[in-house]
Amino acid sequence: MNIRAIELQPATVALTRPYALATWATDAVDMVRVRIEAGDGACGLGAASPQPEVTGETTEQCLAALRGVEALLRGRSFARPAELDDLLRREWPDAPAARAAIDMALYDLQGKAAERPVVDLLGRVHRALPTSITIGVCDVEPTLAQAREYLGRGFRVLKVKVGADLELDVERLARLRELVGRDLPLLADANMGYTAAQLAAFLQRTRAFGLRLVEQPLPRELASAQCTLPAHDVERLVADESMHDPADARRLAQQPRAFGVFNIKLMKCGGITPALDIARIAAGAGVGLMWGCMDESVIGIAAALHAAFACEATRHLDLDGSLDLSRDFGAGGFVLEDGLLRTLDRPGLGVWPGD
Repeated sequence: MNIRAIELQPATVALTRPYALATWATDAVDMVRVRIEAGDGACGLGAASPQPEVTGETTEQCLAALRGVEALLRGRSFARPAELDDLLRREWPDAPAARAAIDMALYDLQGKAAERPVVDLLGRVHRALPTSITIGVCDVEPTLAQAREYLGRGFRVLKVKVGADLELDVERLARLRELVGRDLPLLADANMGYTAAQLAAFLQRTRAFGLRLVEQPLPRELASAQCTLPAHDVERLVADESMHDPADARRLAQQPRAFGVFNIKLMKCGGITPALDIARIAAGAGVGLMWGCMDESVIGIAAALHAAFACEATRHLDLDGSLDLSRDFGAGGFVLEDGLLRTLDRPGLGVWPGD
């Protein structure tokens, strides 16, 4: 397949529900849609959501990398997207969101050429899985109000941002557990907001709440302290900020482990190709997978979903990143029904241009 042209469409999109994490807050997202046109006229779509706090690249750096990619790949042929991954990583190692947009657009093209969904080309394992939906850092009553709204919309897994105030975190989770009952899965995400002492206290004081997962409680450079925790606690700790690429996966898969689950985000690792490399490392080490996202277009969410459904080790989806966009330059991609995500039965990623 020959690449004829690459077109870029940047956009800044407001969020309908701004939210806060332990370390920063956001009310809008910068995105870039990528459209790759093949020599036969077929088009593949990808999308980047650079975020310096997560991907390490600014919007300007992402756009500069994408313009360089366009000049490098125009006229180049490929049979599989993975053939270009080494080249992209070598030329733009510090622009994973830009690489992710190109990679998913190439997969979209490949699926359209084969007239099959990408997940079926990769080897489908899952048909439908529930996604969590996230409640940001806020007081108790807003937490409960959002939980009631999300339950009313059919979601059955709630993720709560914590890490800014230990006392408030414990109170919010206690009240949430009272509201939702014993069986509904609750996840917590500290975004590196705790110290080791605070983490120990958090785990002890929330043990009765039955938290399914606790995501990235300590800063990346301090996460090795988690290795001394009891095994049953380590198994539910999720590597997010500590997990960027296959090199991180190989390091974190070694014993003793600080995490029992890896959170794969296409924007962090550089697309479907490196995400599948991380998944293979996790599967070989007996580590479960969560598939996460940024605030991003349905194009990126669909790409993550296709990859997730092709991996046996997938245990959790946290793919709610398109739901609070005030507009989206992509459309389609998946079906969300009663909190369950399914891919569309369409070639490629099942996406098309939106607003």
